[in-house]
Amino acid sequence: MIKSLFNSAFKSGRLLLPALFIALNSNAQSADTALFKSSLFTPVKSFTTGVEGPAVDKEGNVYAVNFDHNGTIGKMTPDGKTSIFIELPKGSVGNGIRFDSHGNMFIADYTGHNIIKVDMVTKQQRVFAHEDGMSQPNDIAIDNKDRLYASDPNWKAGTGKIWRIDTDGKVTLLDTMATVNGIDVSPDNHTLYVNEKRKIWAYDLSSKGKISHKRLVIEFTDFGMDGLRCDIKGNIYQARFGKGTVAKVSPDGKILQEITLTGKRPTNVAFGGPDGRTIYVTLQDQGNLETFRVADPGREWKMAKEQKL
Repeated sequence: MIKSLFNSAFKSGRLLLPALFIALNSNAQSADTALFKSSLFTPVKSFTTGVEGPAVDKEGNVYAVNFDHNGTIGKMTPDGKTSIFIELPKGSVGNGIRFDSHGNMFIADYTGHNIIKVDMVTKQQRVFAHEDGMSQPNDIAIDNKDRLYASDPNWKAGTGKIWRIDTDGKVTLLDTMATVNGIDVSPDNHTLYVNEKRKIWAYDLSSKGKISHKRLVIEFTDFGMDGLRCDIKGNIYQARFGKGTVAKVSPDGKILQEITLTGKRPTNVAFGGPDGRTIYVTLQDQGNLETFRVADPGREWKMAKEQKL
């Protein structure tokens, strides 16, 4: 439409500014209305109720745990075709997934108290880190130096821990608190976000991977929380378990947007798509993934694009 308006303007010798302005404005409004509208990405019950840990590789493929049956990692192409990527070792069940700067996959194996490292070319798996002191490695985050941070909730006891896993596999306890879950690093790598029950906390994160100055970002008054991820502007996308929404929260704790999902029990979120502005959400109650578009790319997508060869 816009091209035809330009052609008409030049052919007639008149510049159709009002019509052109209306067309441009209409196009922008149409693009805006496409944001924050969730739709199904994979069929209901294509995953088990343990679906979790979405992550996106450099080529735009989406991965999540427990496709078809527990103990698997499912791979989804950008158009939604899903297959089993790998089977984890017997007895292992995955939760969070992350990619490092070299494209290697890391999986939180909560039943084995392990972090599993996967070579994406050979699909070879090995235990990268093991910690008997963990109740479970649940969700994981990664900084710009490839250090991992794991949340470790003990649901029965109502307690939790935060661990750092260095690039040599060494595991260090960073803090103890109540049940922790979602975890991510800010775009500037200076802040570690962790949620605990209905609270999101922020820690200063040093260049050596140490945390300090714990402070409350936001506390919700209802429902639960699960995984979270940051966009490149530092906004937090928080899965609201039980409410069926994903809340977009500013770094200073203001709710900027709340996206309504089809399912009611979102477990985690990840950024992907050709421009990093597509969010994939895992849903426990539906056993599938949903997707919606957002205004800004995700931090993890930007990191994936910067991966070393």
